[in-house]
Amino acid sequence: MRQLALSLLLLSTTAGSGAHAADALRGETIAKRWCAACHVVSSAQQQGTAQAPPFSAVAGKPDFNETTLAYFLLTPHPRMPDMNLTRSEAADLAAYIKNQK
Repeated sequence: MRQLALSLLLLSTTAGSGAHAADALRGETIAKRWCAACHVVSSAQQQGTAQAPPFSAVAGKPDFNETTLAYFLLTPHPRMPDMNLTRSEAADLAAYIKNQK
């Protein structure tokens, strides 16, 4: 049920005029701005922190799901800053992380 709700939520960001599908290039910009201090966000980055998994490890999980990740990114978590991402930004970031597999 939760995943269905998120899927509908993300679809609503791509329906209608002016909306866009998830864009990994925009997600890369977000990752470098918000995530690189803790996570290794690309193969060019040397290190992150020991507490934060590299994006390649996140994307490589057997149960990785882009939609579930986007939903996770929309809610604040104790170890992560509240980035106040829009639905589109969360989808873009999830698309970028997916490409890091």
